[in-house]
Amino acid sequence: MNPASSIRKIYQGIADRRQMHRLFDRHAQRPHRFEDDAGPLYSGEWFELSRIEHDYMFNILPPLFMRGEMFALREFLTDRITSVFYELNVDGHVRYFHAYCDLAEKGSPDRMRDAIVERESRPVRAMTREERIEHIWSSTHDDYRGYAGERWPERDHGRRTVLFYAGRQGTVLKLLDGLTDAEIAAKLPVHLRHLPEVLAA
Repeated sequence: MNPASSIRKIYQGIADRRQMHRLFDRHAQRPHRFEDDAGPLYSGEWFELSRIEHDYMFNILPPLFMRGEMFALREFLTDRITSVFYELNVDGHVRYFHAYCDLAEKGSPDRMRDAIVERESRPVRAMTREERIEHIWSSTHDDYRGYAGERWPERDHGRRTVLFYAGRQGTVLKLLDGLTDAEIAAKLPVHLRHLPEVLAA
């Protein structure tokens, strides 16, 4: 289904309130939503948001915990996964982030904080292939993304799909992780298409 690594940036840019709420549950359409353990899908996902959205979330409910530059939501997404919000100084600028952390893993919020600061402190703006794919998934409207079902070979069932305009062939449904570099570039917004690619750490 969703190829989840431990910690991953899922959206490039600063999410507004509408986008933030979409990113909170970007796997809502997955097959067997109420039957499987969603923890691995969400754990480790993070994105940037504005101070307004950060403060808005802080004021919704009393936090589960507050520590230095972070606070966690009292409401859990799954048994162990909850939202942690960060106010971080990155290269002399205060920025705000949301992440899903598995609180059953000791030190998870601190490892997430360190990974975000490391990723955002890179001297040259760049994106990994995984970040490009995750941004496409995060920014594609629900009507144009989904999961491979019965019409696909059994080995592909449950893998993520997106609609792709293929010129004379028209619009075709393609496996998200099977997009070529040229197809990925075509699906990205113009300002992200030509960023250098970096290898995942």
